[in-house]
Amino acid sequence: ATLADSFLADLDELSDNDADVLEEENNDVANMEEDIDGDLADIETLNYDDLDSVSKLQKSQRYIDIMQKVEDALEKGSDISNQGLVLEDDPEYQLIVDCNGLSVDIENEIVIIHNFIRDKYRLKFPELESLVHHPIDYARVVKKIGNEMDLTLVDLEGLLPSAIIMVVSVTASTTSGKPLPEDVLQKTIDACDRALALDTAKKKVLDFVESRMGYIAPNLSTIVGSAVAAKLMGTAGGLSALAKMPACNVQLLGAKKKTLAGFSTATSQFRVGYIEQTEIFQTTPPALRSRACRLLASKATLAARIDSTRGDPLGNAGKTLKEEIHKKIEKWQEPPPAKQPKPLPVPDSEPKKKRGGRRLRKMKERYAITDMRKLANRMQFGVPEESSLGDGLGEGYGMLGQAGSGKLRVSIGQSKLAAKVAKKFKEKNYGSSGATSGLTSSLAFTPVQGIELTNPQAHAHQLGSGTQSTYFSETGTFSKIKRT
Repeated sequence: ATLADSFLADLDELSDNDADVLEEENNDVANMEEDIDGDLADIETLNYDDLDSVSKLQKSQRYIDIMQKVEDALEKGSDISNQGLVLEDDPEYQLIVDCNGLSVDIENEIVIIHNFIRDKYRLKFPELESLVHHPIDYARVVKKIGNEMDLTLVDLEGLLPSAIIMVVSVTASTTSGKPLPEDVLQKTIDACDRALALDTAKKKVLDFVESRMGYIAPNLSTIVGSAVAAKLMGTAGGLSALAKMPACNVQLLGAKKKTLAGFSTATSQFRVGYIEQTEIFQTTPPALRSRACRLLASKATLAARIDSTRGDPLGNAGKTLKEEIHKKIEKWQEPPPAKQPKPLPVPDSEPKKKRGGRRLRKMKERYAITDMRKLANRMQFGVPEESSLGDGLGEGYGMLGQAGSGKLRVSIGQSKLAAKVAKKFKEKNYGSSGATSGLTSSLAFTPVQGIELTNPQAHAHQLGSGTQSTYFSETGTFSKIKRT
């Protein structure tokens, strides 16, 4: 075969493969379309038009069995013969654990039915969902109002507070809603009846759990109450699981995470669960509630551990722990003790050690006040002092110049320290070394009146008093005539 024939054969194989790939892709697309159609069909069956497809809890076998056991137990009462059994083997304890789980499912089911009612009734009264927030209250109001447009003909007394009834009536007069069709209204009323039935079942379950908590966990129920104790046990998964939990986790049981939409959590309330529903927490001042919550959680954990081992079936330990909680909270609210006046310390009677010696005497002499300053600081009785600006203005001179001379100067005697320094200065030879230099000058200022030109190389001879000297003397000194 030539090279061209081989290339043609390869091209034929590639075209055959492309056809197979296209067929597979077409099959996949067809299968995907079938799947999409099936999913859409499932979604259509789960639409909100059918209440049974949304709410399925009441028709479940688990709900029916638990509610039947609860009703039988409430009619029969507590069985004393089973109190000697281990807590985990007690059938009532197992029923309590199942009831706690069922109560959570009932709450979720009520929320689902509330969304169904709200979506259907929004066409009639869209503002009602923003005025009545609780699902059960909303269901009762919707069932009461129905398709009535004039709420003055509807008596909502007992369903809502009077203030909210007034707001609902005013809002209904200006609403943009329209009456619902009969089939939609009937579905909405059925949903309201189902929500109210679930709420009644939930209350029955909680009543049963609370009635048995005094036997299952007497100490825990004494501290936090039967309802809160049942919720803590249900969330933790039983009394044994609750007893094994640390107190910091018990404090967070039932807490819901708040979505603050990106805002700061600094000012939000601290996270707390079912503990906030206790009577002790509600009666505590808001500033102390965080401390009270930690205290309640720690004491509730101790009580749960006592109950899990059947340490005190009568609940005396729980009463003791509750009294400790009350005493601590009362202690926190007491004002701080008044500050007692502190007496001054006893003064030292011993004389203080003073530094003495030559260094201290010299320092005192150096900083001693002068005679002129002493006179300036002193005033003579009955004699006005002189001042720098006159008439008592400016700086006063005190007794300066009041000795009769009329002068303000006072002869200041040279201090011993100044005399000693002057003596040392004279002893040093500050004159020329004898060699003439271009930097030395023959011009010197002397105490005599005039300027004296001296010869550094010549020895000075003292002139006799009362004589007259010539202009050019033997010493080579030029000076004016000096008269005595």
